[in-house]
Amino acid sequence: MNEQTSHLNRERRFLVLLGVICLALIGGALYMQVVLGEAPCPLCILQRYALLLIAVFAFIGAAMPGKRSLTLLEGLVVLSAIGGIAAAGNHVYVLANPAISCGIDTLQPIVDGLPLASVLPLVFQVDGFCSTPYPPVMGLSLAQWALVAFILTAVLVPLGIYRNRRQA
Repeated sequence: MNEQTSHLNRERRFLVLLGVICLALIGGALYMQVVLGEAPCPLCILQRYALLLIAVFAFIGAAMPGKRSLTLLEGLVVLSAIGGIAAAGNHVYVLANPAISCGIDTLQPIVDGLPLASVLPLVFQVDGFCSTPYPPVMGLSLAQWALVAFILTAVLVPLGIYRNRRQA
């Protein structure tokens, strides 16, 4: 196995790990929803979509044989993370300013109209308000944790590409 293949395999392993982490985060959100009774708001659901897209693109990217297709899927991972940053950043802002609504009346029909909301309503249907303050997890709100995860994804994926391609 040549050095370039070794570096691409490292990227593929990272993408599989990233996909598993994203699915675990969705699982954690479902646990909090079902077991702890924390209802998801429109911005929560948009963050779930971003996590799902990151996982799907990461798994597909990990299966791609060539460098170009791998890079394309990594780009889609980064774009999905940027979408997650927008949703999570907005959610953090709403939580910091409780007088501001997430616009449940505006966003709910849009988010609930997305295809997965009718296929998997437990996972992708809006049931709460963005301004509801749930207990923090290790000092941060769920929206803040999501924002950290999306930022790390948007930064680490391109850094990994740069590092691996430069070394190859």
